[in-house]
Amino acid sequence: MFEADIKVFLWILTSGLAMSAIALIGSITLLIPRETLDRIILPLVSFAAGSLLASSIFVFLPESIEHMGNIMPVYIAFVLGFLTFFVLEEFLHWHHCHHSSGHHKPLTYLVLVSDGVHNFIGGLAVSSAFMIDIKVGMTAWIAAALHEIPQELGDFGILLHGGWERKKALLYNFLSALTFPLAGCVVFFMARSFEVSYLLPFAAGNFLYIAAVDLVPEIKNHDKMKSKTLHFSFFVLGMGLLLTFKLIMGHAH
Repeated sequence: MFEADIKVFLWILTSGLAMSAIALIGSITLLIPRETLDRIILPLVSFAAGSLLASSIFVFLPESIEHMGNIMPVYIAFVLGFLTFFVLEEFLHWHHCHHSSGHHKPLTYLVLVSDGVHNFIGGLAVSSAFMIDIKVGMTAWIAAALHEIPQELGDFGILLHGGWERKKALLYNFLSALTFPLAGCVVFFMARSFEVSYLLPFAAGNFLYIAAVDLVPEIKNHDKMKSKTLHFSFFVLGMGLLLTFKLIMGHAH
């Protein structure tokens, strides 16, 4: 039992640190022309939206029901997960945007704080999945990572636009991302006194909100048919990737 616990903890810690390292992807913006970055960011957002939606519906909810039973508390936790992000955005004016323009300098620290909160909740979600099953955790990590890449590119762009030096922006962005492995450690050590299984349907609600409310509005309503087709294709591709990964990992029923 002790060896199994250590194995799960190492998965949580390693995957959490790897997720934090994604924050450093902002440095790629120093190598890519702004026009190119603007061209690729929304297809990446579309891909992330599809993967998050698929992980919520095809992975988190079915695993929650299989592990805990088809009971009302599962669905209550799911709705609470959705409402948590709704409250954060509606009342704290926290919104993740994947564009680097239109932000004023005072918002840079708000971006870092909201990113830290977002990463902490993401860490709770992914680590709870690892606590249920390592394969479920891996699937959850992939979905979260696919979302993190365009988000970190956008956040780094906002910090630069706010007048930050590149090294400072990278450092602070990375520090805000360390809340992800921190949350993983919290979940692992809470597991002995708290039923962390409820964090899985809670995470499903989180991922559904991010995909449907945050990301989809950013990729729809474009005038050009080419853009519409491209974004929809990447959205479906993201869903297909997560569904395929779930089937490969042996969690299809």
